[in-house]
Amino acid sequence: MQLNRYAGYADFPGPVVMVVMDGMGIGPEDESNGIYLAYTPQLDELSSEPLYARLKAHGTAVGMPSDDDMGNSEVGHNALGAGRIFSQGAKLVNEAIRSGAIFGGRAWKEILGRTSAGGTLHLIGMVSDGNVHSHIDHLYALLDRAAAENIRRVRVHGLLDGRDVGERSGLSYFEPLEQRLADLSRDGRDYRIASGGGRMVTTMDRYQADWRVVERGWQAHVLGQGRPFASACEAIRTYYAEDPDITDQYMESFVVAENDRPVGTIEDGDAVVLFNFRGDRAIELSRAFDEQDFAEFDRVRVPDVFYAGMMQYDGDAAIPRNYLVEPPAIDHTLGEYLCASGITSFAISETQKFGHVTYFWNGNNSGYIDEKLEKYVEIPSDRIAFDLRPWMKAAEITDQVVEAIRSGRYKFIRLNYANGDMVGHTGIPSAIRIAVATVDMCLGRLLKALRQEQGVAVITADHGNADCMWTEKNGIRSPMVAHTTNPVPFIIKDFSGKNRFALADVQNPGLSNIAATLCNLLGFAAPEGYDPSLITLRKK
Repeated sequence: MQLNRYAGYADFPGPVVMVVMDGMGIGPEDESNGIYLAYTPQLDELSSEPLYARLKAHGTAVGMPSDDDMGNSEVGHNALGAGRIFSQGAKLVNEAIRSGAIFGGRAWKEILGRTSAGGTLHLIGMVSDGNVHSHIDHLYALLDRAAAENIRRVRVHGLLDGRDVGERSGLSYFEPLEQRLADLSRDGRDYRIASGGGRMVTTMDRYQADWRVVERGWQAHVLGQGRPFASACEAIRTYYAEDPDITDQYMESFVVAENDRPVGTIEDGDAVVLFNFRGDRAIELSRAFDEQDFAEFDRVRVPDVFYAGMMQYDGDAAIPRNYLVEPPAIDHTLGEYLCASGITSFAISETQKFGHVTYFWNGNNSGYIDEKLEKYVEIPSDRIAFDLRPWMKAAEITDQVVEAIRSGRYKFIRLNYANGDMVGHTGIPSAIRIAVATVDMCLGRLLKALRQEQGVAVITADHGNADCMWTEKNGIRSPMVAHTTNPVPFIIKDFSGKNRFALADVQNPGLSNIAATLCNLLGFAAPEGYDPSLITLRKK
């Protein structure tokens, strides 16, 4: 896999530093745009660089089903690290449902075996059409197939979104779901919602940031412990009434109970499916079900169940062991090529995005490719609502990157500033502006170090978010907490002066074009099969 030399290229002393400004797209120049409103002298100056372009970071450009689908950090970093577009999450599941392959594998057959012997089928996941972690249509497909196979008892453990969809839109999903379950509950079938809660406090933790989130999910879904309600919709309405400011993603967990007993605890002999397709917030619950020697929290009891994910969320670690849909086979990643070519690299972010510059960048594979050539650094994220500390860990990341630049040990450095995305999801304008200004200030420090070391900066984003803080309808503004479908910036700032790079004429450029571009900047021709580079090398 060793790369070939890029003809006409001249070596330079400094590193190539790839900066991913997570969630910082290019929005309209108005007061809804947190990036436009923020103090960003570095980005303002960089926008006039000759090597500046706008890239697609959503929809088909990152492997999603249509251009109506927003991008996300996972598919974005897959595209950045793979140099090509692979069918992703929702698209893979859609294809498997359409072909019937999802119901033809060993996992579904095992589910049928469990349920035919009297076990309950439990479906856990986020109930929305955000299409980032899950899609309600996938849940409906599983329910319809369960009914067609005459599975007698199904329990749904539904998590509220409020992040990739409207922040208080839960009832618009749970009301039709309750009706759908009631319609399927005939001919001896019993289909109900059993438990739920907001995604940020129940079940969907990631990167081991707060295992208490998963513990609360285990208590609600498995043990039936939580505040009891007659129905999920009653729970949602009650929480809304008790706290007019509550948003779906932070809603406390709940349990549906009848005659003072939970209607859907998970028991020996049952089958459990996590129907989220995205991996980062699915891995920890999967570990809790799969690992015999699990020690992150006290599970109290561990029922003997067959557990399967919608997909395998971590291929290297085999999490989970069983899954319904085969993951995309991403091979020949940029990281593999650079290691084979002897390039030293340094990857860093804070906990919230560390997996993106490692696992997702490397084609959904955990761990080092070559530990002798690579160094990965994770800065622990704050365990607090991000609008309360919108600067997050950008300064600490920058400290280490500046040191890495000056050390001369690494030719390629990649980092992710999480601020624009994580704070953007809060929908709080003042915090978003601070988050963006923080990233800009840190960029200034990086650029200064690169200038001193005669390196090259590559600056982009994986999707939009902070570029739209609110939407307005009939004079009423509503917080916009989801990703946008806006393009993202792509900027090269070359402090070496050794090569005459120019923008190439690439049609409909997207994130997948960046890997070939990085190859060129590092002195290599792009590998065969990669989407074309965004630059060309002029003769001096």
